[in-house]
Amino acid sequence: MSIILKTPDEIEKMRVACRLASEVLDYITPFVKPGVTTGELDKLCHDYMVDVQGCIPAPLNYAPSGYKPYPKSICTSVNHQICHGVPGERQLKNGDIVNLDITTIKNGYHGDTSRMFLVGDVSIQARRLCDITFECLWRGIAQVRPGAHLGDIGHAVQQHAEAAGFSVVREFCGHGIGARFHEDPQVVHYGDPGTGVALRPNMIFTIEPMINAGKAAIRTLADGWTVVTKDHSLSAQWEHTVLVTDSGYEILTVSSGMRQPPEWIK
Repeated sequence: MSIILKTPDEIEKMRVACRLASEVLDYITPFVKPGVTTGELDKLCHDYMVDVQGCIPAPLNYAPSGYKPYPKSICTSVNHQICHGVPGERQLKNGDIVNLDITTIKNGYHGDTSRMFLVGDVSIQARRLCDITFECLWRGIAQVRPGAHLGDIGHAVQQHAEAAGFSVVREFCGHGIGARFHEDPQVVHYGDPGTGVALRPNMIFTIEPMINAGKAAIRTLADGWTVVTKDHSLSAQWEHTVLVTDSGYEILTVSSGMRQPPEWIK
């Protein structure tokens, strides 16, 4: 495993790219309402990234080994879609939950973040799933400090999700990020404390737990990208890009409209 420790100049470039990614989510928030299509949300985000921010939407035409090029600029995962939902003609309706996943490229560096959006009046279960998943994200983040291990992050996420009666998706994980979209290390959202890679200052990676209301099993749709729960249960995800500092962590994907951390973090 080759983990790239970022230089001060690279960290500053990452701060910019990550802030811009979070600001895309701020921008799109008022448009996420019943009747809008996921394709319309994609177009709005694309135009904002390209025309206003001067960014490149990283997902557009992204083609990792074994995949055909991703056809859109953001991912829109609705209800039982776990991740990589491809925007299209689907209209959001009252009661839906949707994850919007944004990755920008600015000055050669990537910023990656996602949020859950509640469309209209959602069920108690849907709201609880989104809230618990947000707490899982922050329980993972709270483990980040030099000398801690990746397993500490995964364990904290898994314990909180399973205590709430939910399950953790295991096939997808957080990842190192920088000049490349996906770098080492892989940051899984389950595991045992004290295991895995030890964290060092200037590592940058995402934490992005995907939590299912039902069982953890998944399947991929015919488009080759959209991943859904096998039992059709709801799924939620939140994501931040995190820098390991000398004394703890710094959230890089910050913006004025982001959901604030839980009170116990402060």
